[in-house]
Amino acid sequence: MRTISLQKENGSRQALLAVAVDEVGVNERADFFTKRSVKKDSKLTALYLALSMCDLTTLEGSDTPGRIQQLCAKARQPVPSLLIENLLQKKNLAPIPSVAAVCVYPLMVPVAAKALAGSGIGIASVATAFPSGQAPLEIKTKDTLFAIENGATEIDMVINRGAFLSGRYQEVFDEIIAIKRICSQAGSKVHLKVILETGELGSFDRVRLASDIAIEAGADFIKTSTGKITPAATLPVTLVMLHAIADHYKRTGNKIGMKPAGGIRNAKQALHYLCMVKETLGDDWLNPELFRFGASALVNDLLKQIYKELTGQYYYDKIFSLD
Repeated sequence: MRTISLQKENGSRQALLAVAVDEVGVNERADFFTKRSVKKDSKLTALYLALSMCDLTTLEGSDTPGRIQQLCAKARQPVPSLLIENLLQKKNLAPIPSVAAVCVYPLMVPVAAKALAGSGIGIASVATAFPSGQAPLEIKTKDTLFAIENGATEIDMVINRGAFLSGRYQEVFDEIIAIKRICSQAGSKVHLKVILETGELGSFDRVRLASDIAIEAGADFIKTSTGKITPAATLPVTLVMLHAIADHYKRTGNKIGMKPAGGIRNAKQALHYLCMVKETLGDDWLNPELFRFGASALVNDLLKQIYKELTGQYYYDKIFSLD
């Protein structure tokens, strides 16, 4: 064990214990959740819940205003109402929920803000030199300010992995604090999600340390990945991050959110994650305020599975896709 000493803005020191993670134990525990299943009478509720936790995302160099508008239309109404509206009424079921947020590049935030006005759907924007994190802090703060001033309600910042892997933990800590300050000073509080890019950190010990640093610096959420590298989100990595959240909650009573992103492509995987969250953190985290999925492909499969639960058959039309 070793202690990491970080200096806070007021000059005081924050001591972090670098926790040694039992890799074998984590992998075995995570594998246990892949064998869990949701009871038939609870499955539709679980699918609805998972859909409501999704951040519908497009982060491509080829993104256009038209694509963002199309994405926002899907966020507002995931399934055309005529497709299953009558069926929902007959079964006395609630409408299919909208997603939690739409996540786009800063330049596309104004388009998303206009398209989602009055919907209550969050507008998340990646920032701080996404996806590399390799830029001066001045540029990162301007990136963040631009997104917030144009309507972002959530900022997904990425840490500088080069700084972290070089042992410059104070630099990582300070940058998160700086971006958190901007989010907190916004007219209405903007939530900050801190992306660790766990696939580049190399070990569970480093994932845990990065999680602890992000949490202590003020992250509202910690997030696994940018979705731009492999591996992205995995159950074992997410479990390590959930334990960091659990330990922080036990120590302070403060609830931090979690967002696995990248590589979660089907409903079955999503339900495994929900089982893990429930058994690691409890029911309080089973809502979009404290748990999100970053996976647009997942939205399509959740909708197909919901349709299957309602009708007994799969709907193969591209109506669930943006393609």
